[in-house]
Formats: sequence, structure tokens, C-alpha cells
Amino acid sequence: MDSARVLASANARILRAYSRRTIEALRAALPLRLALPHLEPTLALNVDKEVRKDTQVIRRAADCVAAGRVPGPDDLQQLYEASKQIDREFLDRSEAIPVGIVVRYDEIAPVRLARIERLLGSACRILEAFQREAGLRAALRASFSQVDLERLLRELLRLYAEETRLLSHAVRLPTLLIPARETIAQKLLHTMDEVAARLASDLGRAVYHPRSRLD
Repeated sequence: MDSARVLASANARILRAYSRRTIEALRAALPLRLALPHLEPTLALNVDKEVRKDTQVIRRAADCVAAGRVPGPDDLQQLYEASKQIDREFLDRSEAIPVGIVVRYDEIAPVRLARIERLLGSACRILEAFQREAGLRAALRASFSQVDLERLLRELLRLYAEETRLLSHAVRLPTLLIPARETIAQKLLHTMDEVAARLASDLGRAVYHPRSRLD
């Protein structure tokens, strides 16, 4: 079994569920509902690029586990630089939608590096457990208590949300909404935090209760 592929696939389902639930929550909130036609295309493209970035991190974790080594600063820097290439491809695709994005790496770098480091270390831990356990659920249970797993998921999703908030500053909005840009960004972050808490709880139950599903 390709444990890295299994873990990356589960991670992709989590991120897509997070994006879907966020958009559903935004539809119920003003002024976010007014801004949603301008935010939603960015959110949809953003989740695809974050899935690709996370998959690279998980694959690097698998390489480290196979080599019997602990990831170091060089791994973090290489993954960070690789993420910029995915950003460039994202920006090329975003030309077809009404956004104008300049990625401010001085703002984003600390958030992104923190997420890479947390995911890389956690993925190594899970993939090591995968060598002894049968299946993803068993590997997750061997790696974390339910409380710790939910805390990890919330932390990773919070970092995802923070970078999304920073990117939202670049979305073109109608003139009437421009004065509310920062309010919209903060409400977006608040909404994503609430969604993350519920999703983490749901996923914790899915892992620790056999009749639940991970997806």
C-alpha cells in the first residue's frame, strides 16, 4: 500500500470539505454574501493549489521516513520554494477570473512555513505508524489521541485560513464593498475558524468511532 498516497488523498478530502463548508457558511453571512461572487472563484482555485502543496509535503515526509531521517531546515526551505512555483501556476490560472493577486511573501512566509513544518512532522509520525498498522484510521489512532488529533487538524486549518485571509486582500471587489475589505477579510477568517472547529470535531469522531466515515 502506498501510505503517502492514502494520506495525501485523505488530506485532499479534508481540504475540499473545508472549502465547501466555508462557502456554504459564507452564503449565510453579510457582508460576505455580497462579496461571495468575488471570493468564491478564488477559494475554489485556492483549495486545488493547497492540495498540491500538501501532497508535496506528505511525499517529502514519506522520503524522510524511508531514509530513516528527521526532516530539517533544508526540507522546509525546499518545500517553501516549491510552493512558490505552485503559486505562480495558480496566478496564471486566476487570470480568467476577476482577481488581481500579488502574493506578499513577507506576510505569508511565516504562516506558510509554520503550516509546512507542522504538516511535515505530523505526516512523518503518521507514516511511521502506517508501517505497523493496517490502514489510515489505525495509523491515526496510533499517532494521536482524539483530543490531540482534533487539535492538530484545527491548527493546520487555522493556518490555511490565515493564508486565505491574506490572499483575500487581493480580490477585486465592487466599489461599494472596498471600504469593508478588512471587515470582510476578518469575517472570512472568523467563519473559516468556526468551520474548522466543527470539521475537526467531525473528523475526530470519524477516526475514533468505527461506524463513522473519514469523508
